[in-house]
Amino acid sequence: MATTHERIEEATSLLTPGGGELHRSLRQDVWRQFKKHKGAVVGLVLLGLIVFATIFGPMLYGIDPYAVDTSITNAPPSPDHVLGTDNLGRDVLARVLVGGRISLAVGFAAMLFGLVLGAGIGIISGYFRKLDGPLMRVTDLFLALPILPLLLVIIMLWREPLKAAFGEELGIFLLVVFVIGVTSWMQTARVVRGDVLSLKEEEFVLAANSIGTRRRNVIMRHILPNTMSPIMVSAALGVAVAIITESALSFLGLGFPASFPTWGRLLFDGTNYLQISPLRSIVPGILISLTVMSVNYIGDGLRDAIDPRLRSR
Repeated sequence: MATTHERIEEATSLLTPGGGELHRSLRQDVWRQFKKHKGAVVGLVLLGLIVFATIFGPMLYGIDPYAVDTSITNAPPSPDHVLGTDNLGRDVLARVLVGGRISLAVGFAAMLFGLVLGAGIGIISGYFRKLDGPLMRVTDLFLALPILPLLLVIIMLWREPLKAAFGEELGIFLLVVFVIGVTSWMQTARVVRGDVLSLKEEEFVLAANSIGTRRRNVIMRHILPNTMSPIMVSAALGVAVAIITESALSFLGLGFPASFPTWGRLLFDGTNYLQISPLRSIVPGILISLTVMSVNYIGDGLRDAIDPRLRSR
């Protein structure tokens, strides 16, 4: 007969690397499920390469993206200028790499702003019944607004005051981030609200309320951590929406000025030279498409990995 100590050791060995199934944490389970989504893994690698190229590419490439040389305007690709030059003799590849920094910075900053706003409104609306109706009507109002005309009006009204207050670069950056973030939080708010409505009826939340836990602590310690799944998915998809919106604004000539070469602005500047130098528009367009596609696949992978029904398989 095996002793109690021997039985405990035998049961424990089943959870060790030599005894069978490994004990995995939640983070390990999510990563294991995420790796099964081939599109998400490819998207993560591709996005990592794009981010690396935009951060370190200008230093490695070594050509000033703002240097003007009128003797080589609209030059074709060559060993000295891999993608050729624009109508002012500036290197196209150098401007594409620098423009990626601005586009990605706008995408992540606008996503963060919209995510915080949407998640906050969703949690408050779902947890406090009296505020649910008014906040959801405000959300419906924003969903009903025509987004693009609204963006154009806001930019036209506040562009010059912000440039005068913060300078041209920082003023336009803050304005673009604000207008994208303030018009992209509604879907996050609705999804988070739905999760909060179900979470606040769970036993652990009812138990916390029954012992007199402050509402702020209930929200921060119990509600918010359990809504991270839809928030993370919304974050991934929000980056793609922000990049596309910034590109559309810059393409219309209402985003960053020509001195700040975002991908959308490069598309706009290259439309008049498609027959002479098509790479000026093709390369930024491809990078926008690859970035958005990568982020969308990452969002799909996160959704599948965080879903407990799929993770438990």
